[in-house]
Amino acid sequence: MEQKPHIRIQDLSVFFGRQRALKNITIDIPDKKITVIIGPSGCGKTTLLKCLNRLVEPLDGVKVSGKIFVDEEDIYDPKVEVTHIRKKMGLLSQKPQVLPMSIYDNVAYGPRLHGQKNKKKLGQIVEHYLQMAKLWEEVKDRLSEPASRLSVGQQQRLCLARGLAVEPEIILGDEPTSALDPQSSQNVEKRLIELKNDYTVIVVTHILRQAKRIADYIAFLYMGELIEHGPAEGVFANPKDPRTRAYLTGEIS
Repeated sequence: MEQKPHIRIQDLSVFFGRQRALKNITIDIPDKKITVIIGPSGCGKTTLLKCLNRLVEPLDGVKVSGKIFVDEEDIYDPKVEVTHIRKKMGLLSQKPQVLPMSIYDNVAYGPRLHGQKNKKKLGQIVEHYLQMAKLWEEVKDRLSEPASRLSVGQQQRLCLARGLAVEPEIILGDEPTSALDPQSSQNVEKRLIELKNDYTVIVVTHILRQAKRIADYIAFLYMGELIEHGPAEGVFANPKDPRTRAYLTGEIS
């Protein structure tokens, strides 16, 4: 029996003023897989990702039409509570954005916000999610130090731990390794591959080699349109649309 999609996007369009960023996007995002969104710069990849946790809002000249269902709930329904949607999503940005506080407090921040006050329990939560981000052994003796003292690669894994600590269902990555050195990039990629056992992972990248390494499913965007999507192996080996083929061979970039 085929697995139900975790996210269903139906006829999604986004306008910023008169400029159309996304045009009639329809796609099902598979559960507990890594879906990678590829395409040239300015094609709408990040806009699509931001729609998934309501960072694109229909305000001040922004128009959003269509539907996005997460767990069968339309997240753009006016009755939906936005913080409830965002709690389901852990977001990794291009540049790690650590909070101006200690390593410990960065991870404990979300659970505290959601009412966890027990110090012993908070300590267990911090250790657990730093372990999941494969950062615990590197920081366990310096948890009270400012997070800003960590290397950029460590900061990105700290952001991953912080995102996981609010117990999301979905991990969103907006070019999460673009600011990292090759070793740190490899560390983040490995974590994402491990995490798909428990989470739906969606990553935007402009690095085709990375997409080939980590993707189970591919969505190719071009000029705001979803040109092609499907299992990664099939899209890379035998793209159906000539524009996909041109992008994969470097003819368009």
